[in-house]
Amino acid sequence: MLKIIIPTAFLIPSALLFSPNTLFLIMTGYSMLLALISLTLFNHPLILKISNATPYFNTDNTATPLIILTCWLLPLMILASQNHLKTEPLNRKRTFLMSLATLQTTLIMTFAASELILFYILFETTLIPTLIIITRWGNQAERLNAGLYFLFYTLASSLPLLIALLYLNNMYLHTSMQLFFMDQPELCPTNSNSMLWLACLLAFMVKLPLYGLHLWLPKAHVEAPIAGSMVLAAILLKLGGYGLIRISPMLNPHPPALMFPILTLALWGILMTSSICLRQTDLKALIAYSSVSHMGLVISATILQTPWGLTGAMTLMIAHGLTSSALFTLANTNYERTHTRTLLLVRGMQLALPLMSTWWLLVNLTNMAMPPSINLIGELLIITSLYNWSPISILITGIGTLITATYSLYMFLMTQRGAISTQFHLLPPTHTREHLILILHLLPLGLLILKPTLISGLFT
Repeated sequence: MLKIIIPTAFLIPSALLFSPNTLFLIMTGYSMLLALISLTLFNHPLILKISNATPYFNTDNTATPLIILTCWLLPLMILASQNHLKTEPLNRKRTFLMSLATLQTTLIMTFAASELILFYILFETTLIPTLIIITRWGNQAERLNAGLYFLFYTLASSLPLLIALLYLNNMYLHTSMQLFFMDQPELCPTNSNSMLWLACLLAFMVKLPLYGLHLWLPKAHVEAPIAGSMVLAAILLKLGGYGLIRISPMLNPHPPALMFPILTLALWGILMTSSICLRQTDLKALIAYSSVSHMGLVISATILQTPWGLTGAMTLMIAHGLTSSALFTLANTNYERTHTRTLLLVRGMQLALPLMSTWWLLVNLTNMAMPPSINLIGELLIITSLYNWSPISILITGIGTLITATYSLYMFLMTQRGAISTQFHLLPPTHTREHLILILHLLPLGLLILKPTLISGLFT
């Protein structure tokens, strides 16, 4: 584990020390090398699948795919930000890369933490670099407002979690995830324990986010620079799902009086946010709302606590991480050339950028879970486990899948087809760098079809 954490931490001072001419080149190459080294974590030699174990950090089948996704995304974020940063002075470029490296280090440590209190501290630490990236390098004047939403939603929901973790520490004299997993404690069915259950889960539901607690997400996405949008969609939302998977086993029995409303809200949120996507005019806001819709499936599957549901949740989290990050990259390539995200203004892009249109089609097909993508595997597992819980849920998930396909095709047709505006006839061509970013998003999605068990977690 340290072979990844320590070199990633060394990226922070390196961003300040490298020569200006080779800064981006070395940072990208070094982070890509780290991403390739992180693939060795897939090797779990022990029966319990827990490896690299120290008193503070370890990896298992649940943490490993998310750590590798985090490592894989850093070089892509640096590549995607090059055009955005080219007019910035050198010290701001260095600060930006240092913020990305800090965020990367804290995220890897968060996913690898074996103690719940340590996990909470690192979970909160990820706020600081993300806030700096959104508020300093965002595109519009509303970015400070978006940063405040992001900060206060997360902080307000995290305080009950801290109190609950301190209570668990006093009660069991430890907060080790492994010990809780092996000796799953039984909570007494009292009202206060229902409050404990809600306190533990609220922070992660805001992070995912659950419909009704999601207002910070579209704001943060619309105002964030491309690297901020990529890391928000691909990894920071997954922190919520990972936290739910980790903390749920120690909260038995789950109070039905609280489970049912949250499940209903998550399923209702799938329909509502998918419908919002159909009437969205801003491209980035559309992709952000589609994330809320997909995460509704993850919340409902994780709260059910069935093996199939948890396997589907893990698979869908990784699949959605790569897909939504690719969608934001595509939206950014359009924005860098046209300087607008309004769908009505940017039409007929297929005529101006024909190869980019192929990427749009492929990414939209994975977003709507076309066979044989791993998005489909994750959604099928979740829909099956929800059907076993309540047959009527097939109606909601079925309509949700239909609307997802509709808005994915709507997004593709609105951006690619139609008559191109006269002001966009002389657009600069696409760069090899942009195609490389999209290949590195779609290559893992394609390869994981061959062996989805790599990312399916510890539950099968």
